[in-house]
Amino acid sequence: MAKRIAIAGATGAVGCLVRQLLEQRNFPYETISFLASERSAGSTIKFKGEDHVVQLLEPAVFENIDLVIGSTPDDVAAKFVPWAVERGTIVVDESGYHRMLDHVPLVVPEVNPEAIENHQGIIASPNCSTTQMVVAMKPLHEVSRIKRIIVSTYQATSGAGVAGQSDLLEGTRSALDKTTWDYRAFSHPIAFNVIPQIGSAKHEGYTSEEMKMVYETRKIFGDHSIQVCPTCVRVPVSNCHSESILVETERPISVQEARELFDAAPGITVLDDLAAGVYPMPHNSDDQDDVFIGRIRKDLSSENGLAFWCVSDNLRKGAATNAVQIAELIVSGRYASCGTSS
Repeated sequence: MAKRIAIAGATGAVGCLVRQLLEQRNFPYETISFLASERSAGSTIKFKGEDHVVQLLEPAVFENIDLVIGSTPDDVAAKFVPWAVERGTIVVDESGYHRMLDHVPLVVPEVNPEAIENHQGIIASPNCSTTQMVVAMKPLHEVSRIKRIIVSTYQATSGAGVAGQSDLLEGTRSALDKTTWDYRAFSHPIAFNVIPQIGSAKHEGYTSEEMKMVYETRKIFGDHSIQVCPTCVRVPVSNCHSESILVETERPISVQEARELFDAAPGITVLDDLAAGVYPMPHNSDDQDDVFIGRIRKDLSSENGLAFWCVSDNLRKGAATNAVQIAELIVSGRYASCGTSS
């Protein structure tokens, strides 16, 4: 068991959620440390009713840590993760920096927990839009291999951090007041608008966010033949990403079979009654750890196709919850190679 744990990026939005989850889920530890940059180091945060001084994220701090959950930007992760690993600390990294490295397992506990066995000190958590999609894919893929996915995402402004939330709130207020707001997170107004670009231009007209969904999905399932066609869109919603998903499988999966598979799968809640207006929305998925699925229907254009709607809290299952679940698997001792430093 990891006796000495830490959170890197403990004062950020996702880091705060990680703290809440560790407390709510009664995560086992003997000592806990909270790490952050110079801007936040020295401040005080409360955890389980006690005040803790935030320590500077620097190499020496990892001499006394067995396991760290990192919720930092990519450039920060690139620096601190080697410091930790060199000192025998296991890192659960939520940044995008290590995800596609061959020696780093990319893990969603409901999908590929066994990948943790091959870690070399680093376990990566996927991009939020990928995470909810592969949770939904897993029960289908187990009974009939997925050949092709067409996915359109409708991603909340919380995915762009505090600046994204300010852009939504203040931009909407300014639009209603007919004044001007200087957008910081988005290159176009998000108020009363949708932006069909998340990330930078990458492969053949696809964005970096879209290509993450392609590469990460294949790595998580260990199947590079899966074809993924993503379109990622930013929408004026505060929290929770929504996805319209169409999958093509090797054999047909009926709507009833799919519903039963989703119902039985860990981490999935089905809300699917179109006539009664029951389906997942950001409004009823916020602050929840599950992936919510509804609008399950046959693809009218393909015999082996199935379409559905999927919503999940991108800050929880898309980030904090997934990382904490990985950490729980590590400390459980379920995987033989997951020893910690003495």
